[in-house]
Amino acid sequence: MDRIENAKMLLQRVGKINLGFYPTPLQRLDRISNEYEINLYAKREDFSGMTLFGGNKIRKLEYLLNDAKNKGCDTVFTYGATQSNHAMETATAVRKCGMTPVLYLVAHVNPDAADIRANLLLDTILGAEIHILPANGRSTKDTIQASTADIAEHIARLQQEGHKVYDIPVGGSTPHGVCGFADAYIELMQQTRSMEIHPDVVFTATGSGGTLAGLSVGKALLGDQTRLVAIQVGPKDPVSYSRQIVDLGNCTLGLLQSGEQVSEDIFEIDAAYYGPGYEMPYKEANDDIRYLARTEGIFTDPVYSGKSFHGMMDYIRSGKVEKGSTVIYLHTGGATALFSENAIIGDLNVLQ
Repeated sequence: MDRIENAKMLLQRVGKINLGFYPTPLQRLDRISNEYEINLYAKREDFSGMTLFGGNKIRKLEYLLNDAKNKGCDTVFTYGATQSNHAMETATAVRKCGMTPVLYLVAHVNPDAADIRANLLLDTILGAEIHILPANGRSTKDTIQASTADIAEHIARLQQEGHKVYDIPVGGSTPHGVCGFADAYIELMQQTRSMEIHPDVVFTATGSGGTLAGLSVGKALLGDQTRLVAIQVGPKDPVSYSRQIVDLGNCTLGLLQSGEQVSEDIFEIDAAYYGPGYEMPYKEANDDIRYLARTEGIFTDPVYSGKSFHGMMDYIRSGKVEKGSTVIYLHTGGATALFSENAIIGDLNVLQ
């Protein structure tokens, strides 16, 4: 059996519900390609659906919420920063599935109650139950961990009332969620095959690690040799973070009952481009957000996709990607963040 077909069969056994608009387009960026003498394509995960907003997390939610429905859950908890794409997309998909969303959101930038913006505004329109946790200089993960007892008490109270709760961690990074981006990698390779494109390198953003783990699983299932580079969007411990992604990928392969393995040599992580921190903009990345908009008419965000695009462009400009290469930029979406607080968008609202 063809490895693509075998991989698709393994994913079908896990099961998903249809929430997104797939396959997402694979678009050649002609002006940038011509300028830098490469063949650059964008995999438009910003078009994933199920609304105009958010980004790539819908792929994960197709598998996660299928698992939730199979377990008879009526309430879904998840977590993130106040402008989290994942949290907003979870609330959207949960409403589509007839369940109730509960969001615990960490405020790295304190929202103005009189001027709720971007994803937090969408969460409010969706009627999600929202709990704001002040970061006080801590990471999203550490802030949520500090609230573990309160969250557990909340879940227990709902269960005592007869509800059944499905608990999704930050970014949907569980084996079920990771299946969504194994699916994406297989879809991408089907597209490149049909277009007779032979990619040399795929670039993506990495935050909670689920997207990278999923792409790594897809790469392992196909035995593919394409270089996979992940641009980190916030500070992480380099040893434990890489190990976390490997472990998550291998747990997913276990769920799929596949004999393949993910190892640390299947991907590369570059921590040079997150700037001052998560949800913190900086000039060079913002300059490339403007560059992409003004050359190709495509918007990225200052939290995820803008930083990964900037990292990729630095690889291209510096010669880390050779001229003549075929490059795939996985556009993870998130342009809703362009309408968030000034501390997140930096100088993007200044005419230049």
